[in-house]
Amino acid sequence: MRLEIATQDVEGVRVAQARGADRVELCQALPVGGLTPSQGLVEQAVALGVPVRALIRPRAGGYRYTATETATMVRDVATAVAAGAEGVVVGALTDDGLDRAVLRALVHAAAGAPVIVHRCVDVLLGQGWVAPAALVAQLLELGVAGMLTSGGAERAPDGRDTIAALAAAAAGRLEIVAGGGVRPEHFAALARAGADTVHLSAGRAVSAGPSGPGGGEDEFVTTDPAVVAAARAAVDALT
Repeated sequence: MRLEIATQDVEGVRVAQARGADRVELCQALPVGGLTPSQGLVEQAVALGVPVRALIRPRAGGYRYTATETATMVRDVATAVAAGAEGVVVGALTDDGLDRAVLRALVHAAAGAPVIVHRCVDVLLGQGWVAPAALVAQLLELGVAGMLTSGGAERAPDGRDTIAALAAAAAGRLEIVAGGGVRPEHFAALARAGADTVHLSAGRAVSAGPSGPGGGEDEFVTTDPAVVAAARAAVDALT
């Protein structure tokens, strides 16, 4: 089982690497679920030598995107890959399922780099709009490399039966990344369900001083070395 840490700053990437993460998912604005990181952030993270997958999400909110937003994501995918990202994490929906046209465009823009579809799939699974086997078939047809999922539940530990169904249908053809409320004590059950990778933010709130009027919250989330170390130990205990 692999360990992926969601990070939103260079220091978080350093911590994740030093404490044993196999890979980082790089984003900004973790408190809203993550947004596309800047080119500078991607370049600095890649320079540290840890495999980086860049989240490509142009705004907070739902996953139905306009043509302009899609064009932005296409450019961001190409930029992230050119900056050295090992892969990208994307997602797009229509009113009743995956937005296959958008996802095909993003896969094309990745130019062969692995594309993971993010937790937009949990909207479909949680509402019962698609069965696990059908979702896997759709993703394989689109040419993506895997999915990040909680199994449609609020927390991946509660969605492990669906994660197991996804893993069984994928049969090693897609990477199943279990994320959403995941802590080290959940890894064994998720491994038994067939997850290939566990994903967590390992975050803690810190302050860089007052943000002032219009600056938002004083605190921001960075990566907690103790949580990453505990996660690494929990993964290693499975082998």
